[in-house]
Amino acid sequence: MSKPKVFVTRAIRDHGLDLVKEFCDAEIWPDELPPSCEVLLEKVRGMDGLLCMLTDRIDAELLDAAGPGLKVVSNHAVGFDNIVVPDATVRGIPVGNTPGILTDATADFAFALLMAAARRVTEAERYVRAGQWKTWDPSILLGSDFVGATLGLVGFGRIGRAVARRASGFEMRVIYFDPGASPELGLNAGPVDSLDELLRQSDFVSLHVPLTPETHHLVNADFLNKMKSNAVLVNTSRGSVVDQDALFAALKNKQIFAAALDVTDPEPLPLDSPLLRLENCIIAPHIASASEKTRNDMAVLAAKNLIAGLKGERLPHCVNPEVYGH
Repeated sequence: MSKPKVFVTRAIRDHGLDLVKEFCDAEIWPDELPPSCEVLLEKVRGMDGLLCMLTDRIDAELLDAAGPGLKVVSNHAVGFDNIVVPDATVRGIPVGNTPGILTDATADFAFALLMAAARRVTEAERYVRAGQWKTWDPSILLGSDFVGATLGLVGFGRIGRAVARRASGFEMRVIYFDPGASPELGLNAGPVDSLDELLRQSDFVSLHVPLTPETHHLVNADFLNKMKSNAVLVNTSRGSVVDQDALFAALKNKQIFAAALDVTDPEPLPLDSPLLRLENCIIAPHIASASEKTRNDMAVLAAKNLIAGLKGERLPHCVNPEVYGH
């Protein structure tokens, strides 16, 4: 009996890739950069399954190019804004993602960015390498304190809650704005009634929202104007949540103290981006989930979602369970 044919848009960790190869006749895109839209349209033709990355646009055109035999789309990410999910749903195609697995790694990195921006770690490292360190000085590279400071979380899902738990070890006060979230017992974090209230109180603001039409450029000039002048902004959600032109202006004009971004729009951030000229802005290359264990676990779950869909079984994690009809 022939194996189901699948296309994998980038090589994933062997822990998951070996599962895919064992069960499937798999074609794996070999390049470092993702396939272009034109190439992807060609590669999916006649495929039974697709294992894709957040860099791949999956929409009606691509699903139709694959043909009626496509049984499953497995996204190697927790977010799925790269997929037009209703286009898959109307065709009866389940879409898988990898939630939960990257919660701790992403929360760790969000807090690492908070600390690096507040204590000017990357700026200090550049200062040393540039030969500017002449002696101990009581007034250089002064940063922000954590103990007693207020951390405001915009979004209070898995990752936001994990960041709140880390903040408790630094004796921070934690508040959050997320109208759809329920309180968590034992977690020292309190809701506020509005985003404006969160921005008014917070010394640190960390973004943990999905990218939707409502959150696109949520962080704009008005948002930044309402932040404290000593505040630090961190984004580990999606790049388009932040209006980068507005952020550049706020950082350049010292409206806020600093920012740290793990995600940008576009990715990679062009080298001529004005944000890269700022000392008070840290840019990381979308690596919040980049720990060995996390990426291995993501690969395995993405493979399990793919294989379950090919078998006609319910996906371990499906973002459109309505395709099952119950």
